[in-house]
Amino acid sequence: MKIYVTSDTHFNHENIIKYCKRPYKNADKMNESLIKNWNKVVKKEDTIFHLGDFGFGTKEELKSIFNRLNGKKYLIMGNHDFRVGKKYYEELGFIKVYKKSFEIDKYILSHKPITTDKFNIYGHIHDKPESKEYLDGKHVCVCVDKTNFTPILLIDAKIDIK
Repeated sequence: MKIYVTSDTHFNHENIIKYCKRPYKNADKMNESLIKNWNKVVKKEDTIFHLGDFGFGTKEELKSIFNRLNGKKYLIMGNHDFRVGKKYYEELGFIKVYKKSFEIDKYILSHKPITTDKFNIYGHIHDKPESKEYLDGKHVCVCVDKTNFTPILLIDAKIDIK
């Protein structure tokens, strides 16, 4: 089993294209590209942690996108996810939804960067530069805007995820 991470897909969010200068004509094109890139690397048996700001739209629209994405999916809620709540994302099908950071192995996964002694993997900042305090080699941003719109491999291991 491989474990992947990604963040800030913002499915169905037209304004994020302008805000982050994403290379898409519209949200439909962006959605299709994000789904294709996701499924190119994440296989059905893999695990993926989405570090927040999954998407916008109706539950039916997001469920349709969610069902097309490979992997066993976990969500660490981002600032935009709180507008609809934890239960909403559980009903979409996420195996587990975390309101705060999640620790796995030597990593702390969070939506926003945090100060920690462990290795922090986070999202939230999109295409903006990281703060100097997080350029210490112990922090990495996995926003799709910084990862070529593709989830990245966290670890290739057999870990019991709780």
